[in-house]
Amino acid sequence: MSDEIINKVANSGLVTIDLEELYPKGERVLFDIKPLLFHELILKEKDFRDFIKQHDWAQYKDKLVAITCSADAIIPTWAYMLVSIALEPYANKIVFGDLETLEAIAFNEALLSIVYEDYKDKRVVIKGCSSLPVCTNAYVELVRGLKPFAKSIMYGEPCSTVPLYKAPAIK
Repeated sequence: MSDEIINKVANSGLVTIDLEELYPKGERVLFDIKPLLFHELILKEKDFRDFIKQHDWAQYKDKLVAITCSADAIIPTWAYMLVSIALEPYANKIVFGDLETLEAIAFNEALLSIVYEDYKDKRVVIKGCSSLPVCTNAYVELVRGLKPFAKSIMYGEPCSTVPLYKAPAIK
């Protein structure tokens, strides 16, 4: 009888993908147009353009910025475009929408670095526990990309997984 400890997980042939490793770096910021509206209803073009010229846009350096308007007002598209133009020299990422939209778009771009064909016929575990807030959309997109190639896809930790997908056996 041998007292050797065998790591069955390491010898299982499972490949783990940890989305935390793709987590887009940078502080997330919401730029809300609401405070710039007259009575939270109307965008006055002259006042808005003056704000764009005078605002300290450097404060957004290296940040990920979501542009939105939380007021129930009709904002012309050009207003969001002007904010984007002002942010562009400073921010690392600019999107229209809320912080959840920003997270989804940033992760979708990070997922473009994955070569899904590298997982052909592999048993893949998508790591579940994360110390960073990985958005659900990232998991959904990852599974969508892996499914045509992976032999099986599981979620969780290699020692305790939830099966998600198993490729049909070829006859």
